[in-house]
Amino acid sequence: MSQETKMVKSFSTKDILAMAFGTMIGWGWIMLSGKWAADAGMMGAIGAYLVGSVLCIFIGLAYAELTPAVPFTGGSVVFSYKSMGYWAAVVAGLGTGLAYLGVAAWEGPAFATAIDYVFPIPKAGFLWTIQGFEVYASWAMVGVVGAIFLTWLNYRGAKEFALFQNIATLGLILVGIIFLGGGLAMGDMANAAPMTTNFAGFASVLLMVPAMFVGFDVIPQSAGEMNVPLKKIPSLLIMSILAAAAWYILMILATCLSAPIEIRVDGKIPVADSMAYNFGGAVWGKVCIVGAICGIVTSWNGFLYGAARVIYSLANAKMLPVWLGKIHPKFGTPGNAVLVCGIISVLSCFLGKGALVWFVDAASFGVVIMYGMVTLSFIVLRIKQPELHRPYKVPAFGFVAVMSVFVTLFFLYLYLPMGPAPLLPVEWVVVLGWFGVSGLLAVYAKVKYKDVTPREREILMFGEDYVNQK
Repeated sequence: MSQETKMVKSFSTKDILAMAFGTMIGWGWIMLSGKWAADAGMMGAIGAYLVGSVLCIFIGLAYAELTPAVPFTGGSVVFSYKSMGYWAAVVAGLGTGLAYLGVAAWEGPAFATAIDYVFPIPKAGFLWTIQGFEVYASWAMVGVVGAIFLTWLNYRGAKEFALFQNIATLGLILVGIIFLGGGLAMGDMANAAPMTTNFAGFASVLLMVPAMFVGFDVIPQSAGEMNVPLKKIPSLLIMSILAAAAWYILMILATCLSAPIEIRVDGKIPVADSMAYNFGGAVWGKVCIVGAICGIVTSWNGFLYGAARVIYSLANAKMLPVWLGKIHPKFGTPGNAVLVCGIISVLSCFLGKGALVWFVDAASFGVVIMYGMVTLSFIVLRIKQPELHRPYKVPAFGFVAVMSVFVTLFFLYLYLPMGPAPLLPVEWVVVLGWFGVSGLLAVYAKVKYKDVTPREREILMFGEDYVNQK
């Protein structure tokens, strides 16, 4: 029997939207909204997000067709296996795991930074200096506590995960509404200057947009635990992208109206400092940080969830060691996969803020691999299996396919040595180290479980009913 049948289908429509939106909206907008406007101008930054959201929608359309057609936990893994076979699924899964765990590793230090703004953390127990940032045990332990709590939450089950995600997302939205309302009511349009700068500034913001939209793709990871009609999944995917685009645009607007450029760029935490300036009191900066903390934990929670499901999907199909695919008998979660992801998140807290950019950039490269494999699956399945039942079929397939390929290649170009934002040598070490270690585990599984037949593996991945329908 497929372990897929043991996953608890408990996510409602609102749970899915909260998971996707909360995962996309993390810490970046708090630190960077002012810089985006300074680089491109307020209207230039808003324009970059409009363009970027359109580009992401093409990838979203590929997910929208594939998810209800192949509605099983794993997202890129099950799409790639269905379309291109064993090793394509492994590559897709490892790329997706890097994307999710890289961001999850980033959230621990971000969480400690946010807490330090509200309640200054005593500097006790000096550990080391990384990228000019001194790491103290007291500071790192704040992130560790957050990582342990979210790991426990994910281990306990989907219902607990969804309840926490819904509450934290609501908190994020409420603070955003207060910030936006204050900007519109008390802000000054003179603060928003300049409206535009130049193409280089516009391009610098556009380069960052892909990383800000990563998270809608956790929806396919939850396919095995959704309690919603398959035909609703495409609209949920696109709605989540549009909601995130609206959020980023409105937060750029609110930041620009709230404070002059020197505050929204040079502040300790720019958006919080902008809110404090506009509302006329430091306490309002702390209110803003409460919203930021909600954003951090929703993103962190979502990426831990998604990473564990990707690892589970591969291990359940015996493409990674099977102990990573064990379902907890009481909670119905991939417990061992959750614990591994939690351990990685805990360890990252000891690297400090100086290492954040390494994880973000390495994760962005993983996103390129994930999007590339999903795009290829979308195209290959249309060609190889035109008769496949698709509850939603993307119109204008040729145009969407071409644009999806273009978007993937554009994202890839950004991070290669010839691109405008190439990965640093240490970031390549993170990427190659991840693929080296996890790739060895995949090779071990291939040898260890060499007697598993293709049909047996399909049943493990998709379930016997789905396989028998072919």
